[in-house]
Amino acid sequence: MTGMTWTIAPEPYDSPVAAALWRAYYTEVSDRWYLLHAGHRTDPGELEREIAAEAGAELAAPTGQLLVGWCAGEAGGSAGVRLIDADTAELTRVFVREPLRGRGGAPLLVAAAEDAARALGARRIVLDTRDDLVEARALYARLGYAETAPHNDDAYAEHWFRKELAVS
Repeated sequence: MTGMTWTIAPEPYDSPVAAALWRAYYTEVSDRWYLLHAGHRTDPGELEREIAAEAGAELAAPTGQLLVGWCAGEAGGSAGVRLIDADTAELTRVFVREPLRGRGGAPLLVAAAEDAARALGARRIVLDTRDDLVEARALYARLGYAETAPHNDDAYAEHWFRKELAVS
C-alpha cells in the first residue's frame, strides 16, 4: 500500500515518541548484526546499556535535529542530523517501522533531514551504514548519495556516503 500520507515534524530527542523509535531502530539493527555474525539476538543487558548510552543529545538544537514521520496517526519512522563541522551534517537514525515500510516514508524522512541540515548551515551530508543493511544502501543510492571514503572510524561502518546539498 503506497501513497499513504506522511507528515514529518521535529521531535525532541528525549521525548517518549523518540525513545520508542530509537528502541525499535536499535533493537532491529543490533539483532540483525548479531543474528548474521553470532547466530543469536542481542543480549538484553547489552541492548539496554547501548540504548541508554546513545540517548541522542547530539540531535538537539543548535547543532542537530531529530525528525519523526507520522503515518495514519502513528509515529512511523525517524531521521536525525547533526553537524560534524561547519559545512557537514551527518544523517543518522533513518528508520521506518516494519509495518509502514514501502509506503513512501523513508525518502520523505531523508528529504526532511536534508532540509534540516541546510537550515543548520550544512553544504553536504554524510552517513555510514553496514553491508547487511542493503535496503538502506539502495535507498541512499536512489536519493543521490555517492559512496565515498570513510569519514569516521565507527567499528560497525562498512560503507560511507556523501551528498552535496543544493541551496534551496
